[in-house]
Amino acid sequence: MIMDRIALFLTIIGALNLGAVGIFKYDVIAHVAGSAQHGAARVLYTIIGLAGIWCISLMFREHEVRKVDETTAPAKTY
Repeated sequence: MIMDRIALFLTIIGALNLGAVGIFKYDVIAHVAGSAQHGAARVLYTIIGLAGIWCISLMFREHEVRKVDETTAPAKTY
């Protein structure tokens, strides 16, 4: 699902930003938006937070096991 991929991407961006804050004391999102108090930064933080909440649902979903079609699967070589 495309929404899952977008949420995962945003959550990874947020995690990398928090890593930069923790290691280098450098907030990439605040730098891009102008400051952490700027409205654009607050919007970005909110979107990333919502993406993190969405990703919680990924932990509790049952994932489909896709059946491999033998006509499209690569041939086994022995």
